Amino acid sequence: MHKLSSLKVSSVRPASNQNTARKLADGGGLYLYLAPTGAKNWVFRYTISGKERNMGLGSYPDVSLAEARDVASTYRKIKRNGVDPLIHRENERRKRITANQQGVTFTVAAQELIDSKKAGWKNAKHAAQWTSTLQTYAYPTLGEMPVDQITVSHVLRVLKPIWESKSETATRVRQRVESVLDASTALGYRTGDNPARWRGHLDKLLPERSKVKKVVHHPALPYQDAPVFMKNLMKRPSIGAKALQFTILTACRTSEVIHAKWEEIDLDAATWTVPEKRMKAQKIHRVPLSDTALSIVNGVEKVGDYVFYGARPNRPISDNTMRKLLQQTMGYQDLVVHGFRSCFRDWCSEETNIPNIVAEMALAHSIDSKVESSYRRGDLFARRAKLMQAWASYLSTGSKQASIVPFKSSEIRI
Repeated sequence: MHKLSSLKVSSVRPASNQNTARKLADGGGLYLYLAPTGAKNWVFRYTISGKERNMGLGSYPDVSLAEARDVASTYRKIKRNGVDPLIHRENERRKRITANQQGVTFTVAAQELIDSKKAGWKNAKHAAQWTSTLQTYAYPTLGEMPVDQITVSHVLRVLKPIWESKSETATRVRQRVESVLDASTALGYRTGDNPARWRGHLDKLLPERSKVKKVVHHPALPYQDAPVFMKNLMKRPSIGAKALQFTILTACRTSEVIHAKWEEIDLDAATWTVPEKRMKAQKIHRVPLSDTALSIVNGVEKVGDYVFYGARPNRPISDNTMRKLLQQTMGYQDLVVHGFRSCFRDWCSEETNIPNIVAEMALAHSIDSKVESSYRRGDLFARRAKLMQAWASYLSTGSKQASIVPFKSSEIRI
């Protein structure tokens, strides 16, 4: 059982006798030494082969109490395996020196890339996902290897065990390894072709992902069932229910909706402008608000900056609020919130006369076709406004008549 606390560590003072050092035990061989000068240092004391050893773990507050405990725990495990922790640490230090002399290791290169990309990533979780993915799948094989020595066989050793069983994860791992090695080439750490490149390279050695495993789409509610679902949803007064209604009516992504701010919504113009930093395509997206969507916004109390406010002051609802409402409260365990975008797209295709490009722009999808892109002169806002009003009418009535979007023939032709 631990004897020290963070408060005690921060507040403890040296002994009154200026020539005497203090030693406070935390348990398990971890001690805090206080020098007469006031300096505080962590020491791990252990006995091996009948000899008592003292191992410095760093000074406080550079090393916190929790960190010191973690390090001491690691070295206790090493000692239990019959290895002297001091010798182990020195061996690890020598390995790092040797690796640095040979070249930059994959782990070092990967961390450099992650650090350089952090500022540009929209979501703070992205860096954590990169790190976690590489730590789990790439580092065990590539981590300590100098990047200039990594070959195709090493990359295949990482990918083959997961290529069929975890095809989506494997694809991400390959892409991230490729990015690390590309960056290493740009920085002069390595030369030559990238062994993790897919086209014209690994595609000759591994089966295509589409042939390994079919793409699993987000489970979606059939659009024919959407009006009944919406009717039941609108009976619920919670802020999460209002957010889900708004998400369905606007066909937007969860992250775009939960972070919606009052300053982004123009009630008079019936427009919600989502800033580019929250959009997947990194472009500003103007969303036309139907009468029903406007009524939802008007019915939400203004509490801080966010439209759909959370329990904490001036914070939005959490990422899981709508999912829990859908799956746990309402019992649709097989559905996901993102699936309502597919529901909307199916309705567009099956029940309306709108051009494909209008539906794609309503979903804020990038327009891949060069032909369609060349005809587009704006964001088709007026056409999308008609579409979203028709979608809202369909959700409220379930009538096929509500699906007839009043486009002129000249508007249908792109």
